[in-house]
Amino acid sequence: MKVTYTELKGKQEAGYGVTRWANAQEINQSLKELTSKPIYSVTEEAYKDICENYYDKQCAKSKAITAEAKKYIPGGVQHNLAFNKPFPMCMVKAEGAYMYDIDGHKYIDFLQAGGPTILGSNYPAVQEEAIKLIKECGPVTGLFHEAELLIAKEINKCMPHVEKFRMLGSGTESVMGALRVARCATKKKRVIKIGGAYHGWSDQMVYGTKVPGTRQFLESHGIPNGTFKVVDEVRPNDPEMLEDYLKFNENFRGGTAAVIVEPVGPESGTRPVDFDYNTKVRALCDKYGALLIFDEVVTGFRVGIGGAQGLFNVVPDLTIFGKIVAGGYPAAGGIGGKAKYVDLLAAGVAGGAKKAYIGGTLAANPLSAMAGYVAIKEIQKNNACVKAGLAGNRLTDGLVDLIKKHDLPYVAYNQGSIVHLECTGAMSYDFSSKCILNLLKVLKKQDSIMVRKEAMEHMGAAYMSHGIITLAGSRLYTSMADTDEIIDEALNRFDDVFSLVKARTKVDTLQVAEYKERKAMQYPEGPKRDKKLKKARKLMEKGKKEQAIADAARK
Repeated sequence: MKVTYTELKGKQEAGYGVTRWANAQEINQSLKELTSKPIYSVTEEAYKDICENYYDKQCAKSKAITAEAKKYIPGGVQHNLAFNKPFPMCMVKAEGAYMYDIDGHKYIDFLQAGGPTILGSNYPAVQEEAIKLIKECGPVTGLFHEAELLIAKEINKCMPHVEKFRMLGSGTESVMGALRVARCATKKKRVIKIGGAYHGWSDQMVYGTKVPGTRQFLESHGIPNGTFKVVDEVRPNDPEMLEDYLKFNENFRGGTAAVIVEPVGPESGTRPVDFDYNTKVRALCDKYGALLIFDEVVTGFRVGIGGAQGLFNVVPDLTIFGKIVAGGYPAAGGIGGKAKYVDLLAAGVAGGAKKAYIGGTLAANPLSAMAGYVAIKEIQKNNACVKAGLAGNRLTDGLVDLIKKHDLPYVAYNQGSIVHLECTGAMSYDFSSKCILNLLKVLKKQDSIMVRKEAMEHMGAAYMSHGIITLAGSRLYTSMADTDEIIDEALNRFDDVFSLVKARTKVDTLQVAEYKERKAMQYPEGPKRDKKLKKARKLMEKGKKEQAIADAARK
């Protein structure tokens, strides 16, 4: 694995935790190669031992309570970030850099709730203000509270191009609202997203998630295909393909309302982009009259106090907020940006003006607004973005050394406090293409992806059994609470896990068949999908492409 970094001069002094930028071409090439190599994961014997001697014997309370939860909660957990292998863990305490489970085990927490706690979990200064507000006001009133003004002004101070800000209940809601604003402002319908990017779970955005080029095929069950008629997906880090779509939309489809991007790359930088990529996207949006939307749910107040827009020195028209904007408290979301666009979200009972309607009973509640305001102040006061970013550098460099030590094909890199550790290549496929026939490739590779994903889940279970919590076994968020000693202890634990790893055979038909047999017992639609693929291939052989495409895309 080869990763070259370019030092970003002056960023640390300006409050940014991203002090170096990895070569995106090198990383993406390494990720591509990972998908063609054998799977390196904990051995079956090691995984069995972990399940029996740690999870079954030492985590009995977690096993019991989550088993009962399955009777009342679908899957037994409410959170997509939770590991289900071999069963979900029940947590009772989160503090600083650590989390504690119901059986009394202490973990180094690199999940950090998916990113909102850059100060560390349950940060005392934020907690104290939250308790004070609850005692005085209560968490929600339904009317204006001073905290709404305080957080809007503070965001504007940190990100001057966010001229106005409306707080909402989640990142998903905020994306929905921003797209509505873009269409209202431009009078155009189409939206372009980047393949593999995650922008919440609203109908139109569950398209090409995680794996580029998969369009509506992987995770859009229950969403009518017609929903995606005005959504386009382009290859990550490919301005030329983006311009092709913008030009085509302009000439034949009435134009493009907005281009929405995760500025560090899809899936929080899992598919990294060149440092000047966002500058090119901004220029293309200007050229073709589309609004540029930055989804800063993860990057806002994490990569730096000025967000990704400050890091890249690119001004978006609209910015999506989430996670840190509520200081780790519930109802974290918001839309900010140029006043002429955000004004379309004006609330209240006054009528007559054109506006993009949004709402939310708990949106901008006093508790979330105050927690967010205090958290942003504390981030500045403690230089939290820089401290968390340096911890991310130390963790990444240590992981790279361990990968070399154990002669593994893994890929590790970071964007400050967002650390990526790709072990199995499960999410490293890319099916990006302008041709809809690419859906057949997705069908063909789907089970291979799932085999690799299962191996990734085994790695995640191994990390947890060694006292490390990650996001899906492949992403780690560092916080201000991560001292050098904590990072070094974590690396010792990664060393222990990597010593259990061996190469499995390359993903072959037998592995896929075994996987499909297991899944068919849980999900009867599996064999139907395989029958569909077989039929589509026969149609293709007969030259009946249109029918093959229609059958492949049909639910």
